[in-house]
Amino acid sequence: MARDFHLPGRSQVISGEGMAATSHPLATLAAIDVLRQGGTAADAAVAAVAVLCVIEPHMTGIGGDCFCLVADPDKPVWGYNGCGRAGAQASTEALLAKGMNAIEATSPHAVNVPGAIEAWGEILKAHGTWQLDRVLAPAIRYAEYGFPVAPRVAADWQNLVGKLGNSTGATRHYLFGGRAPAEGDVIKLPALAETLKAIAKSGPRAFYEGPIAEDMVATLQAKGSVLTAEDFARHRGEAPAPISTNYRGIDLVEIPPNTQGLTALVMLNILENFDLSKLDALGPERFHLMLEAARIGFAVRDTHIAEPSFMRVATSALNDKAFAKHLAAKIDRNKRVPLPSAPTPGSDTVYLTVVDKNRKAVSFINSLYSSFGSAICSEKTGVMFNNRGSGFVLKPGHPNALGPDKRPMHTIIPALAMKDGRCDVTFGVMGAHYQPMGHVQMMMNMFDYGMDLQSAIDAPRAFFEGERTVVERGMPASTVEGLKAKGHNVVVAPTPWGGAQAIRIDWKRGVLIGGSEPRKDGCALGY
Repeated sequence: MARDFHLPGRSQVISGEGMAATSHPLATLAAIDVLRQGGTAADAAVAAVAVLCVIEPHMTGIGGDCFCLVADPDKPVWGYNGCGRAGAQASTEALLAKGMNAIEATSPHAVNVPGAIEAWGEILKAHGTWQLDRVLAPAIRYAEYGFPVAPRVAADWQNLVGKLGNSTGATRHYLFGGRAPAEGDVIKLPALAETLKAIAKSGPRAFYEGPIAEDMVATLQAKGSVLTAEDFARHRGEAPAPISTNYRGIDLVEIPPNTQGLTALVMLNILENFDLSKLDALGPERFHLMLEAARIGFAVRDTHIAEPSFMRVATSALNDKAFAKHLAAKIDRNKRVPLPSAPTPGSDTVYLTVVDKNRKAVSFINSLYSSFGSAICSEKTGVMFNNRGSGFVLKPGHPNALGPDKRPMHTIIPALAMKDGRCDVTFGVMGAHYQPMGHVQMMMNMFDYGMDLQSAIDAPRAFFEGERTVVERGMPASTVEGLKAKGHNVVVAPTPWGGAQAIRIDWKRGVLIGGSEPRKDGCALGY
């Protein structure tokens, strides 16, 4: 299913050598510049995400986390978990004693040690050829000399002025005369530029030890955080073996827990039990089945996914086809039904992707979590801190309960679609909790309905929030009425769901095909 040229839209991008797709043109161009100068897809991806940490500061930052999948021809897929941890003194019981029943997004207790910078260094060591100083040069240039604010960035920033009052650092560095920048305004982030220069000169440890770390810890402790200099100095990510499931001949590859990538695999395992190709791609029957599978898949997530050593049920058991068949039997094709709240076997973010001339494919995601994260920002360093700790629950005994040195259930997930042992599509869909749903919808659009990459990205989206079914304005009216007839309480999303980027490797013809999210400012480019 290709684009209808009668209608507004954009074409897929096709090139022969290398390609990048990101949520901002300047970041895409930075990646292409690296590729054209001989850098690998990993070099280009880190350069692009560093740029995004400057020019899309509400969506991502060096105070956040990073996850990555790399597919090299004829090699096993390599993954990296760059998630930071709670402090050694973190305690569910201590927060319950304070009268808290959840960790709020702007709470100092929501801030975990940032994992991104350490992850960038490890990704470059494993798959890059450039040194960090060269890779960070474009980001430093934009932070020091300024960048023009893109339309979607400006619109989002405008809605976050109140949140940026959460710390004097956030107000100082990310409001200008008390206001958010307008579209086209040129913004400089000098403190962040100096921090990036220090990292470029001395490497990732300059972020986790020494003056930068000391200032970050002082900022957080002044707010009431229990994070210490030792927590920062101790941080290391890991390179776990990826997990996957086969869906109609395609292997969807994800990072294992503590990320929610397993949720997408569970959903696909459920949907495999239905002949979706016979349904209208934009019809109510398709969306009903997808939404019901999502409700079950997210119930599995919220019951089980956590720091692996705390999970009560093994990942392999949750990713089991027989378990999924049992779950699929609970779906009524004709109506929305109550679903199990704790199914058990036996009873804001940027995503980018780059492929280089050697067909190394990098699927890369970096996030603060909520927009501007916790909105706690160090005045000296310009680092905006994540609020990943709000992903913990304050329920003693729950696998995902807050605890010392623990990683939370994490929403950001890069993906690879593999066919016959080679990367077919490298893709991801930013959007917090929506991301597994985005992966599943992309897989269905591409492999059940034969949509090209751009059409698969453009297609209207749906998700659920509690008992509500939330759809984009682009959803056909007949589908909305059909979902209502099946018992869905349908409402329109205030903002679009997610933000996808994707690149397909056409091995037969030797070309790369890219698609980019029209709901964002970005683009795919190739050469």
